[in-house]
Amino acid sequence: MKKLILFSSFLVVALFVAHHGWTQERQVLHTPVITHAYAIDKGPNGTVWKIYIEAEDAGGDMNCVLVVVDQIGQGRYPLDRVLLDPRHRSHLKGFLQWNTLRAEGLREGTHITVTISIQDMARHVSKEVVFPFTFVSGVSAQENIPAPFDEQNLPRIGQIGVSLVNPDRY
Repeated sequence: MKKLILFSSFLVVALFVAHHGWTQERQVLHTPVITHAYAIDKGPNGTVWKIYIEAEDAGGDMNCVLVVVDQIGQGRYPLDRVLLDPRHRSHLKGFLQWNTLRAEGLREGTHITVTISIQDMARHVSKEVVFPFTFVSGVSAQENIPAPFDEQNLPRIGQIGVSLVNPDRY
């Protein structure tokens, strides 16, 4: 009887571990992956900043780009979600656009970081990519865009809706 109880206990534990391991493996296989990313790191206030990303999801259910903005002297802004067009569920390559002109009165040298990740419909989230940016006058925001983003007519994936605040005004 003891052998039967011991064997049954072992079988239950083995099945639990096997199932748990399979579930974790499946989640890893279906988590979105950002394969390439690029953005310039400085420009004048008013820059139309483009953050280029390429990503894929074997599960074909990418749902949104998660955008977190941190600003020295101001802190972290609320999370911004950029919903993806259904045509980008399995693969996307394009850019997020942020019109920084609304950031009136920012001091020269204001530094921000933008953290991007992609979430699918099952709420699996890709690894994050962090982009630093410093507002500097007299610098051209134009730059040679590297491959794989150097194609003509790359689509705009969405617009970042965060409005920066001048911490000196409050």
